[in-house]
Amino acid sequence: MKVWISGGTGFVGSALCRALLAAGHEVTAAGSRPVFSLTHPRLTHVSADLSIPGLWQDGIRSADAVINLAGRSIFRYWTAAYKRSLARSRLKVTANMADALDPERPVPFISASAVGFYGPGRDDILDENAPAGGDFLSGLAVDWENAAQAAARHNARVIIARFGIVLGKNGGALKRMLPSFRLGLGGPLGSGRQWFPWIHMNDLIRALIFLLERDAAKGAYNLAAPAPVRQKEFARSLGRALGRPAVFPAPGFVIKTVMGEMGGMLLTGQRIFPRRLLADGFQFSFPELAPALADLLTSGGAS
Repeated sequence: MKVWISGGTGFVGSALCRALLAAGHEVTAAGSRPVFSLTHPRLTHVSADLSIPGLWQDGIRSADAVINLAGRSIFRYWTAAYKRSLARSRLKVTANMADALDPERPVPFISASAVGFYGPGRDDILDENAPAGGDFLSGLAVDWENAAQAAARHNARVIIARFGIVLGKNGGALKRMLPSFRLGLGGPLGSGRQWFPWIHMNDLIRALIFLLERDAAKGAYNLAAPAPVRQKEFARSLGRALGRPAVFPAPGFVIKTVMGEMGGMLLTGQRIFPRRLLADGFQFSFPELAPALADLLTSGGAS
């Protein structure tokens, strides 16, 4: 199978490329990075601004499957200009990808979204039937998903993958946390009572491939482990896995002062449940946090 991936050189994308190549597929990894460290005879790297229509779209027309992982990181201070950049990097890229699909060649089209779709949560269990929230991230996710649904007009089988917080060795949230936790200076964010909807990178990649290969899969799926924890339990578990104390909380007012609106996002969370993924028969390798962290903190852990 020929698989075309936007954001293919990023944190999740590069791990997905490796898994698809290992399974024998041909992969095109597209994005703005001029260089991709991964090399393979069946891997093509396309460096382009995907928010602008161009020759890069030709690869989509000949692909057997298309996966959209493009989008600038939310882990920055959200100025008005950066909010516009967050939207552009998702909405325009997704629209351009959908426009490039050939209606005569129906393909699976997986587009990333986020559990931020549901907005700040409390203790309610949120499956795929829960409504969207009303904050900035919720609105961004709704617009992103609507842009992806346009691919259905080109006869694509559209799958919306709402990512939880992806835990991997070489990037994302865990990489940001490890330095302070290894020094024994880690701890919960704010009160620590907010839910932390996590997923091990291996399970995320396996879930994406599962949905890609399952002809009946379409619509929205929560990609998060079935056993979310509160943030203070995550901090305690990470400290325990490292053999370090994790008793130094980051006060909420400091987080909001330093990080602004994005900091407020870190102080809320969602109690996510992957109902549809489990109903379709997917089995998590790491449904519980402690074994997931143990795997990630060994030399053989996931990327």
